[in-house]
Amino acid sequence: MIEAVVCKQVVVIDDEAMIRDSLNQLLTLEGYEVQCFSDATVALSRLNRNFTGVVLSDINMPTMDGLTFIEQVKAFDSELPVIFLTGYADVSVAVKAMQLGAYDLFEKPLNENLLDCIARASDKRALVMENRALKRAVEKTSAPGVRILGDTLKMQHMMTLLNTVIDTPADVLIEGETGTGKELVARYLHDHSNRSSCQFVAINCGAVPEQLIESELFGAISGAFTGATHDRKGKFEFAQGGTVFLDEIESTPLSLQVKLLRVLEERKVTPVGANKAIDLDIRIVAATKVDLLSLVEKGEFRADLYYRLSLVKVSIPALRDRKADIPLLFKHFSSIAATRFHKPLGALNIELQQRLLAHDWPGNVRELRNQAERAVLLGPDLAFGQSDASSSALSLDLSLAEKVSFYEQSLIEEALELNHGSIKNTMATLQIARKTLYDKMSKYNINRDMFTD
Repeated sequence: MIEAVVCKQVVVIDDEAMIRDSLNQLLTLEGYEVQCFSDATVALSRLNRNFTGVVLSDINMPTMDGLTFIEQVKAFDSELPVIFLTGYADVSVAVKAMQLGAYDLFEKPLNENLLDCIARASDKRALVMENRALKRAVEKTSAPGVRILGDTLKMQHMMTLLNTVIDTPADVLIEGETGTGKELVARYLHDHSNRSSCQFVAINCGAVPEQLIESELFGAISGAFTGATHDRKGKFEFAQGGTVFLDEIESTPLSLQVKLLRVLEERKVTPVGANKAIDLDIRIVAATKVDLLSLVEKGEFRADLYYRLSLVKVSIPALRDRKADIPLLFKHFSSIAATRFHKPLGALNIELQQRLLAHDWPGNVRELRNQAERAVLLGPDLAFGQSDASSSALSLDLSLAEKVSFYEQSLIEEALELNHGSIKNTMATLQIARKTLYDKMSKYNINRDMFTD
């Protein structure tokens, strides 16, 4: 969801101290955050495309005049509003300023019309910044690679952390219950990082026999052990330049943990039976479904390895702790299942939402996906069984806004299903404008094509 941008910043540039002081006082009283500069060159160094405000600038200034200033501003941001102030009216200068993209021009002494102009320019800047944020969000959503769905606060915090460290060389430890999507998060880190062009190598530490896991990870040379008839490249070397995902890291034998620690610290690996180490350029992402620190306290996991892995620790919330994401995830999995099984996709109505939200989902997202596929194949009644009529979305521990959103979303989907995806007829059924309908469909990630015959 794109938050509304509030543009209440104004940069004032004038070589006259009295003008700067009076504008600072006036605009501060109007609620603006004001920065004043006597030199346009200095002001220019403080501006960039992320500046959420407008600029008031004198035209006739030493060092850099206003016309030169706006040319340089428009070079990096053609949509940044610049309002000019001038001590005398000069038609040729005014025309030139407007040709260069000035938002408006005022002659000194200033009047109350300036405040109206600043307000309009601020609103325009806010719209520009919101559109840019929306474009970035669309590009990010449509970019190749793994997507992670969820709009609850806990998921937003998790995504912020992931995106903060995504291109750093730091190893990552992912914690989460069974079925929360630990490998999905690991793949997101890889697919959206600067390592995406190289291999993502996943290995389940609990599924490989203890006698083979060392050669599986580190590789082995011919004759290193019985059955080693040729050199074998290990997972670490195979992932050169990419990412190694160690799932169920808690299952790693203690005898191997010390060797794994050395690899993490030195970024070198020595194949079994070899004497020469191989330099590595890899990122390690480990995952666990248990509390590793408790295993450390019991002596079942090395403390030094734990602290080395947990430099960046990502905790995936259980599905029961982010119930507001359940309808979005269910719709996503249902859409995939409908395409895969060539089945129609039904609307997510109030009754079905009540069933989804009343369940605690001990199997987390994996269980939800399975249930969505069953609902598409068998229908909701057979997939879920008889529902308890007393269970209601309105009785769940959700905010008023979330409850209203669920109800609004279900009404839109029911109308689209009733009208076979027709936007015109859905508008008539709901008695809302086309733009309002499209905005709400975008908000709830509703695809009208899923309701067409």
